[in-house]
Amino acid sequence: MENLNGLIKKLFSREVIFYAIFGVLTTIVNISVFYVLTLIGLEENISNIIAIIIAVLFAYITNRKLVFNSTAKGFKEIWTEFYKFMIGRAFTMCVEMVGFYLLFNLMHIHELISKIFITILVIILNFFISKFFAFKKSN
Repeated sequence: MENLNGLIKKLFSREVIFYAIFGVLTTIVNISVFYVLTLIGLEENISNIIAIIIAVLFAYITNRKLVFNSTAKGFKEIWTEFYKFMIGRAFTMCVEMVGFYLLFNLMHIHELISKIFITILVIILNFFISKFFAFKKSN
């Protein structure tokens, strides 16, 4: 029972709740940009790349202070943090691009369903990359 209580506390921590909120907002940015770009006639894979880039910048801004309370100070620390964040996001961007291509182009799953499914996977990966790799915490 103690283990269950500990797990529940971790799942409903401020960090996880804020990450979920800003993850949803990042996802809305990602899917909205994708949808608008495809609506105006831009090819789906190009629309996907642009949507990912805009969503990643939004995620960095919100995650740095609002979610993970980064304590990085000075240009060098902040730049290193930004670089690590971008490396993590580049990895998940590749996951998202390959995943979308597989689902949409090869498996012929509807574009929006493909986008939503792969985005959920990317959100989970991004949490762990941000928490354990990108953002500096106070000791």
